[in-house]
Amino acid sequence: MLTGRKLVFIGGDARQIEVIALATELDASATLIGFEDLHRSFPDTVNTDLTVEALASADAIVLPVAGMDDDGRVDSRFSQHPVFLERKHFSELRPGTLVFSGIGRVKLETWCDEYQLRLVKLMELDEVAILNSIPTAEGAIALGMQHTEVTIHGSVSVVLGFGRCGITLARSLTALGAEVRVAARKPAHLARIREMGLQPIPVEGLPNGLEDADIVFNTVPVMVLSAAVLAQMRKECVVIDIASKPGGTDFRFAEKRGMTAILAPSLPGLVAPKTAGRIIADTLCRIVAEHSQTV
Repeated sequence: MLTGRKLVFIGGDARQIEVIALATELDASATLIGFEDLHRSFPDTVNTDLTVEALASADAIVLPVAGMDDDGRVDSRFSQHPVFLERKHFSELRPGTLVFSGIGRVKLETWCDEYQLRLVKLMELDEVAILNSIPTAEGAIALGMQHTEVTIHGSVSVVLGFGRCGITLARSLTALGAEVRVAARKPAHLARIREMGLQPIPVEGLPNGLEDADIVFNTVPVMVLSAAVLAQMRKECVVIDIASKPGGTDFRFAEKRGMTAILAPSLPGLVAPKTAGRIIADTLCRIVAEHSQTV
């Protein structure tokens, strides 16, 4: 239970609603900032504007999965305007206050460190990221189906990267009957790809393995699909880039060449917000409960 805990939610999308719902079910109180267009009520919850006073007594600050930009901007699906956090908002928080964010950019990490706040980057936790890879993979495959004229079954589908999302994508595509190739850098990952019965491709060897691809799914957040690599691929090949912005694809060159290349970060919040939100909610509420026992 989270009885007596005060959580302040700042911005977010439909996933955040599931977190608010579970936290209030567990008897926490919630302050919502940037939710003026949300037409849903929760027990022991107030909507307010951003002020130092609204944050000062918080046990936890909950930012969206996208976090806070380095200019302090926090976006909300339920507001016409973004919220802008400033140094003063962090300076008034009690040392040790939890600050949850999907990712942590430089400014957020700097302010949390400076004011001795406990920053929790949820998307770096395996318990969140592994489960989150399921709606990510489903959404990416759905985009691939939407933008190609062939079935996944029998297609040549290439996954770039063998992290949490890459592994889930490779398994899902295999189950659908695709010929799956996976590009990775580490020898251990290349060995595991081979063990799974898939075709391994050393990243350094690209564009080898991409020349006849029907769909390429990129999960690597650095430039791997450069102009030089794209130029060796079929123009009909569809690129679905699910890496964090700006992705790992030269989108300018892809457009110039007439290729379909789609940057699609944050897919779980679009295709399965309820499931994705519950994954985040379970972990976040557990951490708040454990933290409460140590203070």
